[in-house]
Amino acid sequence: MVTVSRRKTSLSLDAAALDDARDLGINVSAVADTALRRAVTEARRRKWLEENAEAFAHQAEWHERNGHPLAAILASPGTAAWND
Repeated sequence: MVTVSRRKTSLSLDAAALDDARDLGINVSAVADTALRRAVTEARRRKWLEENAEAFAHQAEWHERNGHPLAAILASPGTAAWND
């Protein structure tokens, strides 16, 4: 069994939303944890895309000049290249 390290923190949340969540039995900590994990994942993805934008641009330029090396089979599986 994997044990997750947890840390207490303090959050400022909309009072009405917090009251509604408690009335409905929503685990606010679990919701906050899930939302935070998603936000971190998305921020990492955006950062990675930003850091690698130049490489993507060079790859796109290469494909513009040379075409995609698998274009024949990617475009239409029924072509001769697909059957070779």
